[in-house]
Amino acid sequence: MHLHVADHPLITHKLTVLRDERTDSPTFRRLTEELVTLLAYEATRDVRVEERQIRTPVGPHTGARIASPRPMVVPILRAGLGMLEGMTRLLPTAEVGFLGMVRNEETLEISTYAERLPDDLTGRQVFVVDPMLATGGTLVEAINFLLKRGARDVVAVCLVAAPEGVETVRRELDDRADVRVVTAALDEGLNDSGYIVPGLGDAGDRLYGLTD
Repeated sequence: MHLHVADHPLITHKLTVLRDERTDSPTFRRLTEELVTLLAYEATRDVRVEERQIRTPVGPHTGARIASPRPMVVPILRAGLGMLEGMTRLLPTAEVGFLGMVRNEETLEISTYAERLPDDLTGRQVFVVDPMLATGGTLVEAINFLLKRGARDVVAVCLVAAPEGVETVRRELDDRADVRVVTAALDEGLNDSGYIVPGLGDAGDRLYGLTD
């Protein structure tokens, strides 16, 4: 597993406003989209391209275009939906799949309650988006789901991450897939309730103003 913490003044600025408990939902949604677009530049650094012959107004040119099969963006419902627009703004030709995952608060087991993905992801670059990498359990289950469908090149884009979650992803997936995690910040850790500190709070609630 490869971890990339994006270091840019604009990212730091936008993340600071997101963290602020006084930031309302409309502002939170807008800044999330903007921040994800900035993170997407780093996340797509190794996106596959192929040569393309074109002609400019003054002559021929060999350029590049996104290679086939097209990359796929997969938000983890529901909070991941708030990151989708930011990713597709940079990757408008990408296909979009969905994974709905929920954790039982008593058993802590994670189950998939909804999915819309191709049956075969062989050869596809997949970008999984979820605001928080906390314990890492949900992200690991999501990536395992993708691996079972043939994906081997997976990039996770998260607004903030905890060291515990990063370690879980590394421990569970390092020997089976090429996984990269791109985030705006590696925070201090988790509190007793499993929330990232200082974190953002409940990203889903802050995006949509509803409780689970």
